[in-house]
Amino acid sequence: MKPLDPRLLRQARAARGYVVLTAVLGLVTAGLVVAQALLIASVLAPAIQGSLSLPDVATPLSWLAAVVVVRAGVAWAQERFALKAAITTVAELREQVVSHAVALGPRWLATGRGPAVATLATRGLDDLEPYMVRYLPQLLLAATVTPATLAVVLGLDWISAIIIAVTIPLVPLFMILVGQLTAGTSERRLKVMQRLGSQVLDLLAGLPTLRAFGREHGPEKRVKALGDANRRATMGTLRVAFLSGMVLELLTTLSVALVAVGIGLRLVYGEVGLEPALAVLVLAPEVYLPLRQVGMHFHASTDGIAAANQVFEVLDEPLRPVGTAPAPALAGARITFDGVSVRAGDRDVLAPASLTATFGAGPAATDDPGDHTPGTGAAPSGTVVALTGPSGSGKTTTALVLLGLLAPDSGRVLVTPRDGEPVDLADVDPTTWWPQVAWVPQRPTLTPGTVRDVVLDGREVSDADLADAARLSGLDAVLDTLPDGWSTPIGQGGVGLSVGQRQRVALTAALLGDPARVPLVVLDEPTAHLDARGEQAVLDAVRTWRDQGRTVVVVAHRTSLVELADQVVTVSSAALPPSSPDGAPDGGPVAPAASATSSGAVA
Repeated sequence: MKPLDPRLLRQARAARGYVVLTAVLGLVTAGLVVAQALLIASVLAPAIQGSLSLPDVATPLSWLAAVVVVRAGVAWAQERFALKAAITTVAELREQVVSHAVALGPRWLATGRGPAVATLATRGLDDLEPYMVRYLPQLLLAATVTPATLAVVLGLDWISAIIIAVTIPLVPLFMILVGQLTAGTSERRLKVMQRLGSQVLDLLAGLPTLRAFGREHGPEKRVKALGDANRRATMGTLRVAFLSGMVLELLTTLSVALVAVGIGLRLVYGEVGLEPALAVLVLAPEVYLPLRQVGMHFHASTDGIAAANQVFEVLDEPLRPVGTAPAPALAGARITFDGVSVRAGDRDVLAPASLTATFGAGPAATDDPGDHTPGTGAAPSGTVVALTGPSGSGKTTTALVLLGLLAPDSGRVLVTPRDGEPVDLADVDPTTWWPQVAWVPQRPTLTPGTVRDVVLDGREVSDADLADAARLSGLDAVLDTLPDGWSTPIGQGGVGLSVGQRQRVALTAALLGDPARVPLVVLDEPTAHLDARGEQAVLDAVRTWRDQGRTVVVVAHRTSLVELADQVVTVSSAALPPSSPDGAPDGGPVAPAASATSSGAVA
């Protein structure tokens, strides 16, 4: 990031007002510094020469005391508003980076950037505070106080002004040389910290499974190694910061000494007056002080600058266009995947590849997915669709496309409402689409609260209906093992429950949804973490949803779910065509279209 990056001013409104205020305070400080130096010289010169008594200098002394008090007040105001602006700016950037990362979608987060964004949005951005509180004010003071004091020195003694003008460029030169080294170490430290954060997050997420197999002590060496690497990187940054601070202090001290020696020699030979000589000696350190402070605080803020650079990298990631059309009513609607292909991350693979299938209520599928005339038969009011295929073929990706969380690289998803025209899902406003869909992933993320609060999610449901839903999902057996039953508190993400127990909570919540308002249910391998009893509970829940007239789309591996399905869609992957530099197929199918079959038959 540049010393004052325009992106920071664009992204954080608090930073804009703070920069203006700091510039104004910098101008005030420049005037106070000059006034203080001139007043000191006007008091000391007569005192040294013995030409005036104490009452004669009472007025200048009073003005000097007032200037010192005002300068202290300006410094206090600078510190106070800097701290407030830093807190507000960090909060704004944190909100923006999290919102943008969520808008980029699960596929972008699944590339390994999710834990890095989590570390960046929590601990990483906190390092931006020294930049706002220490470095930026001194940077603006260097742009105001240094030129102003140098101009005053030029008017008092042009030889001293030349000495200062010649030596001043050495300060930023050494700052740049040492700063580049420090910036590199800070970036390495941030990367190590992000790796450590990702490792710890993965360890905590998988700790129940590791404990079940007696392997909870396995990752200790890796976490310890990352911690040692973080410690070494931090100490390396501090070592370079201390060394660079010593270089800058030595350089500015020698520069001020040159000015003092020149003034002293010319004062002895009567080539300069005592009062201007004293004023120059007082002003000389003030000329270098802002630059010295910039160098010192730059090294304290490099961690924050590195974090801000990563924030801007996230915010610069382009978002896919979001539709604005209202979602059609899903009750009785038909959903068609028309040649849908999605590139698998950064790999040259499409998963799914040219997926073509039609399911849901309404007219039956025709041979041509682009032909939306009614077919000859009618699908049942409730339908179970199983997505099958080998691992990595794109089944979960297909579910994300259906949810509107991921846009296909080619092809389209059409929603044909009952007695209506087909609508491209890409043109639909997601906020009107998601309320009609119940989504149960492999690892449900639950909000904090009691089990009852999480399941109900603010809905009014009778105790009888709640008990029936818990019985169907198998949650009743889980409640028997919890200390407080329905009132048992669970933490963020479902902490306190196993993965299988969280899945039963999510299934229960989905069972309580109004079939008329939530006609589509999407499940991603709902039996992956369940035993035989839990699997039977899932099968019962799927049957219930079908009996309610809903369309259930389930990513299935176990034969029990496939056998229950009314329609089976085989999802396949294919290599990316070499003629598509942008990662999307250049027209025509790249693999045989995924087929839909009747219940029990796997295509």
